[in-house]
Amino acid sequence: MSDLDQTKQDILMVGVGGQGIILASDILGEAALEKGLDIKKTDTLGMAQRGGSVTSHLRIGQKVWSPLTSPAEADILLAFEKLEAARWVNYLKPGGLAIINNLAIPPLSISLGSQKYPGDQEILDSFKQRTSRLCLVDGSGKIAHLGDTRTLNIFMLGFLSTFLPLDIDSAAWESCLRKQLPSRILDINLRAFEKGREEALSVNIR
Repeated sequence: MSDLDQTKQDILMVGVGGQGIILASDILGEAALEKGLDIKKTDTLGMAQRGGSVTSHLRIGQKVWSPLTSPAEADILLAFEKLEAARWVNYLKPGGLAIINNLAIPPLSISLGSQKYPGDQEILDSFKQRTSRLCLVDGSGKIAHLGDTRTLNIFMLGFLSTFLPLDIDSAAWESCLRKQLPSRILDINLRAFEKGREEALSVNIR
């Protein structure tokens, strides 16, 4: 499903505290292990409980030595919030894939009026010189009917899964989700994951 490098994948997930980014990256790591691949992962939580920046670096391949993605190295940038996408755009490799949730969560500096939240076009323009492979996804809107906005992370993971050069079938993904999620929220998250996959399959960027 993807023309990305089959031997190594650098994936950078970014967003703000409370969006479930670390859980999503843990499930992806579990999926890579299911395929017998090596994975290195590191997370950064900057005042995450107060809505601060959260990042998760994942490097997947036959053998990898370090988890950290350097600027212009990420094959995929998965952003759960628009400003965080713009903040980390320089980490995306030329021609890489950017998947951005169309959601604005202004940081404290903007809420207090000392700075201005950039407009959609300004954020999109920040990617144009780097890649044409850009998906702006209404993830928050798509999951609203499920009744729990906390499933956004699993929706975005489902979206991402269709672009990965990892031959993981639905049963394997479900197994990974079952390992990481409590049974009481499993069903709604399985539906969110499938909703994400369905949405991604309607996108022409590959």
